Amino acid sequence: MELLVATRSAHKMHEIRRIMGEVPGLTLIGLTEAGVPYEAAEEGLEPYDTFEENARSKARYFHERTGLPTVADDSGIEVDALDGAPGVRSKRFAPGDDLKGLARDLANNEHLLSLLDGRPAEERGARYVCVAVLIHPGRPTLITRGEATGIILEHPRGEAGFGYDPLFLDPDDGKTFAELTQDEKNERSHRGRAFRALAEALVSGSIPSETR
Repeated sequence: MELLVATRSAHKMHEIRRIMGEVPGLTLIGLTEAGVPYEAAEEGLEPYDTFEENARSKARYFHERTGLPTVADDSGIEVDALDGAPGVRSKRFAPGDDLKGLARDLANNEHLLSLLDGRPAEERGARYVCVAVLIHPGRPTLITRGEATGIILEHPRGEAGFGYDPLFLDPDDGKTFAELTQDEKNERSHRGRAFRALAEALVSGSIPSETR
């Protein structure tokens, strides 16, 4: 089966390929490989207040454009001291609509640190959340969810990963997500958990509604 992964993030596509690469008979293809040109409408696909609604919106949009079985995810970081913010706004948390790529990541991290300035470690708890939605013609929609709990550091550490990874400390081994190898991160991360559950459901034929 060919499965379209509805993302234009090379980092995310790389992670998903490594996580789901062992599913027998499954070929993952990206939007570029599928010949799906960028359209401005893509910028408005995540207007909702939940990860599931945003992921479903993206999966439906690209499925309708291509006719292919399509998986999309929405993910973000929820910080306890900020009442769960930035949540679904994680990608565009910092002010400045013109920022993209690494510049956007750096601005988001700096904005988060400024809001948590002076907070002790016990008030810097957070969780990464990922919800994946797979739309396949003639089959029930498949929804999986993964979470990873951690602590937001006062200063970034590590050179790997992307997004908030340099600030997100995994308390189990004392490393940030940006200090983990790709395989270590996939084992612990919210995206790894969500997409492993998706892979297991595809292999077994079961349809879980949520995996933590």
